Amino acid sequence: MISYETRTGTITITEQFLSKLIGFEVTSCFGVVGMVPSGSKQKIMGVFSKEQSLDTGIKVSGDASSIDVEIHIVVTYGMNINAIASSITEKVKYAVFDITGITVNRVSVMVDGIKE
Repeated sequence: MISYETRTGTITITEQFLSKLIGFEVTSCFGVVGMVPSGSKQKIMGVFSKEQSLDTGIKVSGDASSIDVEIHIVVTYGMNINAIASSITEKVKYAVFDITGITVNRVSVMVDGIKE
């Protein structure tokens, strides 16, 4: 949980909110087929749930000054992976800063699969 003080009070942002925000931005990028569970907790939850959650495959770490994001995706065959990763990086940095005011220090995009 990320908390910081403002002149009007305390703002608290959960990692789950950030993960869902980032997941929405990533899945709307051209060339991204889906997300891959990244941790054991996400893999176990994937077994019990038939549909994929927006926060699947996303790890957020950091504090109120800056965060680091790790994203695991599956891309479409024949697409330029470098262009997809650059698009994801820029969209995530812009969306997180625009909505929360938190700077994204690093976005790591891991391509875990290619689908036709």
